[in-house]
Amino acid sequence: MEKSGPRHWLLSAFFALFVLFLYGPTVTIFILSFQGPDGGLTFPMRGVSLHWFANLFEKQMVGDFGGSFRRSMALALIVMGITVLVALSAGLAFRRRFLGATVLFYLTIAGLIVPSILISLGIGLMFNVAGLPPAWWSSALGAHLTWTLPFGVLIMFAVFNRFDHALEEAAYDLGASPWQSFRHVVLPLIMPSLIGVALFGFSLSYDEFARTIMAAGTDNTLPLEVYGMTTNVTSPVLYALGSLTTAFSLAVVVSVVAVVLTMRRRARAAG
Repeated sequence: MEKSGPRHWLLSAFFALFVLFLYGPTVTIFILSFQGPDGGLTFPMRGVSLHWFANLFEKQMVGDFGGSFRRSMALALIVMGITVLVALSAGLAFRRRFLGATVLFYLTIAGLIVPSILISLGIGLMFNVAGLPPAWWSSALGAHLTWTLPFGVLIMFAVFNRFDHALEEAAYDLGASPWQSFRHVVLPLIMPSLIGVALFGFSLSYDEFARTIMAAGTDNTLPLEVYGMTTNVTSPVLYALGSLTTAFSLAVVVSVVAVVLTMRRRARAAG
């Protein structure tokens, strides 16, 4: 077995610093959210309690955590559904060449190139010019889709690029209709990827800030509410909010991974 040289230790130290830089702030916020009632925003901690988590749901708290959370959840679920539907449809459509396919593809990907704040500003101005009030369920929905759809479409392109068309042809040879082939052959095989697209759409929308700030109207989503709270909340209640939202996002990711792993085990058992 080879001995670890200076290069190994240098790369290990660099990776450790990267992990610390990536997760250090989140861990710090999580620890400080358990400050005692007399605790502040910095170390050292003054006691350990769940006081600030309880304070988070009290009526006298500054901000509208409950309402903004419900709006973000509803918006993320809507974006997730539309992203999955459009990405799947695009993946199926682009399996065959059609007029304007190249132009349509680049128009879709353009949403990743244009700065987020410009998209938010443009959509907000467009609604104002049209005499329509911007809202989280209309203008912000469109802004979020310019962010989630390109990712969903690219994922489905990669999936169908590796898809074995012989499986569909075998289904046709056995008398299956196009719909039966899609439902019983194609859909089960691409389902893990669709779940991944759904997770992408949900997570990107749930914590999106730049594309929401100019397009959400008067009702804040959760990221906007958190940003607003940073200007007038000077207690660990803000850390408690960050810990809860992070835990929720992590729970969603873990649940989706568990579902995908369960589906793969069942597929292997059936095979």
